[in-house]
Parts: sequence; structure tokens; C-alpha cells
Amino acid sequence: MTAFPEQARSPFNPDVHRVGRVLCFAAHPDDIDFGAAGTIAAWTAAGVDVSYCIMTDGDAGGFDPAHRANIIAMRDAEQRRAAELVGVTDIHYLHQRDGYLEPSHEVMQGVVKLIREIRPDVVLSMHPERNWKRIQKSHPDHLAVGEAVTRAVYPALENPFAYPELAAAGLDAYKLPWLWLFAGPEERENHFVDVSAHVDAKLRAIHVHVSQHPDVEAMEKTVRQSMRINAARAGYPEGSSAEAFHVVAVNGPGTIAGF
Repeated sequence: MTAFPEQARSPFNPDVHRVGRVLCFAAHPDDIDFGAAGTIAAWTAAGVDVSYCIMTDGDAGGFDPAHRANIIAMRDAEQRRAAELVGVTDIHYLHQRDGYLEPSHEVMQGVVKLIREIRPDVVLSMHPERNWKRIQKSHPDHLAVGEAVTRAVYPALENPFAYPELAAAGLDAYKLPWLWLFAGPEERENHFVDVSAHVDAKLRAIHVHVSQHPDVEAMEKTVRQSMRINAARAGYPEGSSAEAFHVVAVNGPGTIAGF
């Protein structure tokens, strides 16, 4: 039984709604691991196909000046190793500049193109709204990811006349069932996933991003505490760990075209 009010409950019911394929969007290598690696590990363990799209190369990340010359290759290698630890091998990049990401039509078209190619049941993305309680979750690139993906999902993705060159290339319009958003305001979160069985996998994935962690001990303590708080908010048994999302039903049985 969840602890949040009726109006905040997720429209997604894991006992009813099938998930066979997921496409995850994030701004930088490591964002997905912090926000959703436990859920992704649960999905892949259940046979779900999961793909990643990282919008920037993470070229402005890191703390060691000695890494500047090869930071892009380093972060790509970290992301690929981290993804493998939670069962993901399909990784795409949009190669935008770290710190300069905008919800431009170039980016939105790239998002639409990839979703039409993969045709997932769930698109998982960073949230377009700022988290004022922990502003570090709301890097401008994170917000840009959320805005670009949300704009792309509706209406461009399902409009055959939006970005017509995609349809001309054989990428037909597609109606996405579900949009899952992470790293947004707590008050928007309406869906929790019990990841107690996948905490170690999530932390192993995060630990791979060694270029990004000046204080590993503090990082792990914060991540563990956050998952325990999420589980308490969801009403899960004491000692559980959970990840939190804002789930939006984009197209379902009651959806009317254009409304």
C-alpha cells in the first residue's frame, strides 16, 4: 500500500501494464545510474530490453585537470561498463556539448528519430522541472533533457508531418504509451519501484564513474539514504530501498487524438 494521496498515485500498474522495451534519456554519463539503475537492473533481470541515449559527451565533467585531454573517452568507457553491470549494452549519444544543452529542434529531432527507431513501451527521462529542495539534481542540462524529451514525445513523435524527413526515411510516427521522469521535484513523484534486490548493482554501476566522485564514501551514503527515504514514502517495509519517478500516461485506452 502506498503512502501518497489518491491524486498523486501513478497510472502505471506493473501487474497490468506490459513493459518489453525501454529507452532512457540523460544529459551526462552517470545520470541514469544515479537516478534509475536499480529499476533498470530489475527490468533487464525480467527480460526487458533497455537502451540508453546520453545527450552530451560529458566533456565538462570530472575534477582532475589531468583528465581533460581524454575525458570524453574516459566517461564513455565508464558509462559502458556501468551499463553492463545492470544489463544494458545498447548506448547512443547525441554528442551535444556538456553545459550547453538546449531543447532545440536539432535535439528534439534526434530524440524523435531514436524513439521511432526503437519504439519502446517506456521512455525514461530526466525531469523538465527544477527541484528546489536539492538544486544539484537540476543541472541546466538535466532540465534541457526533460524539456526536449517531453516536447518530442508529444506531439512530434506521433505526428507524421513533424520532421517529415524522418517519415521519408521510413521512420513512421509512433504513439508512446508511457513517459517516466526522474530527478524532478519530490511533489511530482507518483510511482516508486522497490529496488531492494538491486541496490548493490546500482552502487557498483555508480562506482564505475570514478572520474566524477571526489568523495566516494559521502556519495554512497547519500545514495543509500535517498533510496531508504523513497521506500518509506512509498510505504514499503522497513529496510527497503526504492527509486522514485513521475509517471505520465501519454497514450492509453482513453487517449483521444489531439486531446
